[in-house]
Parts: sequence; structure tokens; C-alpha cells
Amino acid sequence: MENEEAANKRIGKNIATFRKGANLTQAELAQKINYSDKSVSKWESGNGAPDVYVLMSLAELFGVTVNDLVGESAKTRSSATATRVIVMLLSSALIWLIATAAFVAFQIFASSGAWWIAFVYAVPANAILIIVLSAAFKQRTVNFIAVTVLIWGVLAGVFLTGFIIFRSHGTGGGELWPCFLLGIPLQAANTLWYCLRRVRSKQQKPKKKKSAEEGEESAKAQAAASGAKEKENSIGE
Repeated sequence: MENEEAANKRIGKNIATFRKGANLTQAELAQKINYSDKSVSKWESGNGAPDVYVLMSLAELFGVTVNDLVGESAKTRSSATATRVIVMLLSSALIWLIATAAFVAFQIFASSGAWWIAFVYAVPANAILIIVLSAAFKQRTVNFIAVTVLIWGVLAGVFLTGFIIFRSHGTGGGELWPCFLLGIPLQAANTLWYCLRRVRSKQQKPKKKKSAEEGEESAKAQAAASGAKEKENSIGE
């Protein structure tokens, strides 16, 4: 069975790997979790390990699981982020490939028409895909941006589609612009939801103001006081 020292060193190495991958100094990481940089340094050197609540906060901060922090090997944040970006780009490329194929097909077989609208529809379709992936990857900021693109992409698609239809019937179509007003409350709701999630995330982090060193000093002081008391009792006896 693995001893405590080996486990502490492995956890410390993983924390250091993820911290560097996130481009954070020990002081910056300590500030985010309400601990001192000495505590972070102690963990990374293997002279101790954070409790389970701190591990959960670190996992959320780094965008990994607790198992990644305590496991045998750690995937760096940079490599994980690169993989996620590649997945999103490839998925987005598929959306635009379909839009391009639709545009080309309609141009060939039904030349008359504003088939460029296929690329407009590709924008909200791409946004929906990114929303799903960013939710799976727990990337709140990307998710917020994708929802924003979805809102205005759908409204732009509605406006342009209506404009094309009205123009084909020989009417104006400019009176459709009020549809964009719907985007204002939707965008406000999206922004408020994003802010609420960030606030809730911060509230769920441990609110420990004492550093690990202070806790250790307190424990040592209590142990010393207990030892002194026992010594006094033995002398009295």
C-alpha cells in the first residue's frame, strides 16, 4: 500500500503541473483559494496535502476532476485546453462544410435565389454546437459567448429571411428591424445568468481565512500546552 509521503508528493506534483498549465504563480493560486502561498508551496513540495474541500476547489479552478489531482498522472491544462479547442474547431468546420455544400447544391440546381442565407443559418447552428460542447467542458465564458452569438444569429437570420421574402414580393422589408429589440432582454438575461453562475461558483469555494501554517501552529501550541499540563500533573503526583 502506498504510504502518506508518496501520496502527498504525487498530489503536490499534480497541483504544480496544473498550476503552471494555468499560468498561475503560487501566490496567485493561494489568493484564489483563500490560503497562503506558503501552504501551496508546502503542498507542491509534498510536505502535506490539502483537504478534500480544497481539492474540490482546485479541481473546479483548473477545470479537471479530483481524480486528476490525486491520480498517478496529471494531464496539463494546456494540453486539455488544446484538445477541447481542436474538438470545437473540427465540429464547427463540419457545420460550415454542410452550409457550403447546401449553398453549392442550391446554386447549381436552383440558381435563382439568395442561397447565401445558408451561411447565415450556419452561425446559430454553430453556436448551438459550441454551447453543448462548452457545457460539457465546463467552460462558462465560452458558453456565454456562444449563447450571445446564438441570440443575435437567430435574430439576424429571421430579419434577413423576412427581408428576402419581402423583396421577392416587391415590398420593402426594412420594417423588420424591431425584431432585434427582442435581443436586448435575451442578452440581459444571458448576462445575468452568467454573472449568477460566477457568484455561485465563488460562494461554493471554501471560505477558510486561516492558512494551513496558522492551523499547524495552533495545533502545536495545543500539543505543547497539553504536554506541559501532563508534566505538571506528573510532578504534582
